[in-house]
Amino acid sequence: MPVSLLVENVRSVHNVGAIFRSADGCGVECIYLSGYTACPPRDDLHKTALGAEEAVPWKHTDDPVSLVRELKQAGWQIVAVEQTVEAIDIYQAPWQFPLCFVMGNEVTGITEELLKHCDLSVEIPMQGLKQSLNVSVAAGIIGYELYRVYQLQGAD
Repeated sequence: MPVSLLVENVRSVHNVGAIFRSADGCGVECIYLSGYTACPPRDDLHKTALGAEEAVPWKHTDDPVSLVRELKQAGWQIVAVEQTVEAIDIYQAPWQFPLCFVMGNEVTGITEELLKHCDLSVEIPMQGLKQSLNVSVAAGIIGYELYRVYQLQGAD
């Protein structure tokens, strides 16, 4: 599936491990880790990822904005998973492949600088009192929605 994931400043190593596990399950082709996001190899990351960090290609970048610019120039759609005024429900989003979705810090989200370079923002509809999900849970939901949409479009 021509989908990558950019993880910016996720502080919990356990969230990073869970993101690797979900990314492996839904077929993400690469995870880009940026900022102070934990990188493999780490025993605590491995404990949560259960080896998925060895199965999913990953790279660290010190400059996520430059990475996003490169991906956009290569024809990739860049999608922020972030609650913004312009955010679109994930079930209504105009997904275009290849695509890179961006996940941010557990508390502060995606930095403004990076958010400015995204093509659109999407959000997961919330019905309860809480209006957000854990970053690793959200990454799994988005990953599997992209997998579903990609399969519906007749992908191999």
